[in-house]
Amino acid sequence: MYLNLIKIFLPMTVAFFLGIFSTPVATHFFYKYKMWKKYSRSAVTSTSEFSKIHNKEDELRVPRVGGMIIWISVLATVLIFYLVSVLFNGTFSYEINFLSRNQTFIPIFTLLIGSLLGLWDDFIQIYGTGKFAHDDKSWRKWKIFIIASLSLLIGIWFFYKLGMDSLHVPFMGDIHLGILIIPFFIIVALATFSGGVIDGIDGLSGGVLASIFAAYSAIAFASNQMDLAAFSAVVTGAILAFLWFNIPPARFYMGETGIMGLTITLATLAFLTDSVFIFPIVALPLVITSLSVILQLISKKFRGGKRIFRLAPLHHHFEAIGWPSYKVTMRYWVVSVMFAIIGIILAIISR
Repeated sequence: MYLNLIKIFLPMTVAFFLGIFSTPVATHFFYKYKMWKKYSRSAVTSTSEFSKIHNKEDELRVPRVGGMIIWISVLATVLIFYLVSVLFNGTFSYEINFLSRNQTFIPIFTLLIGSLLGLWDDFIQIYGTGKFAHDDKSWRKWKIFIIASLSLLIGIWFFYKLGMDSLHVPFMGDIHLGILIIPFFIIVALATFSGGVIDGIDGLSGGVLASIFAAYSAIAFASNQMDLAAFSAVVTGAILAFLWFNIPPARFYMGETGIMGLTITLATLAFLTDSVFIFPIVALPLVITSLSVILQLISKKFRGGKRIFRLAPLHHHFEAIGWPSYKVTMRYWVVSVMFAIIGIILAIISR
């Protein structure tokens, strides 16, 4: 038990301090090369309410690639503990290594590839020109195609390499999906990524994602998946380091290099811990954020342009009705922690 706890919390602590101490160097690099958007969202929106709550100057003067700090800290931590297990013979050094084929290979691969694809997207909006640099609808369709393609590869690995062909339904038992688990994973990954629009207020996405990854660390621990629990804890530690510098006023934004990698990785954790149907509870802030956008679009299309919310995503609606951004952020954090705890309890008692 004690060794398992050390295996989880020691790498988490290392990831946190790696993120903290590397941030000043990263920040200097971000600002030196002016790694912020060249075109504001308010330039392509006709909603006057959005312009009122949106700080165009910050968006065009604050770097958007802060998510690099998260995934680089995670990968560095994975490498450190792997090298320790290789270089030093002993039970302790062997046990604290959490790199394993059946548990953490896929989430680490997903985090790396997703983050690099997101970094490519960020660079297009930082250094690019033309409609893609404005993040127009055609580019968003390409991003969906890219994420679906990556999810297809991961789903194939789940089915053919790990033999995953069923999912647990809480309080009911397992349902057999067979090869249909591949398209189902693609749907879950795309739905999770759609919740990435939560990255719209300083500190909001970092606090919410930290709670969700911490919950999956606990769920994996309860399922005796110690490598997966350690990995989820490491991501939590790295996000907390990012959050230290992302609270208002943010030194940098997470950007697609953070959101894309983290959200798709969450989908893999939900499948690997066999808690897909509890995932919407654990990640409720992401779910309601995505749903608010979908409902707003449907309402505009079928109700003659009428809106359900003053603004979408939902956190901007709260800003539009007068909530200060820091209150929106803190209340989202509270909701995220509460539903993460509820998700952990359900995952444990529903087996």
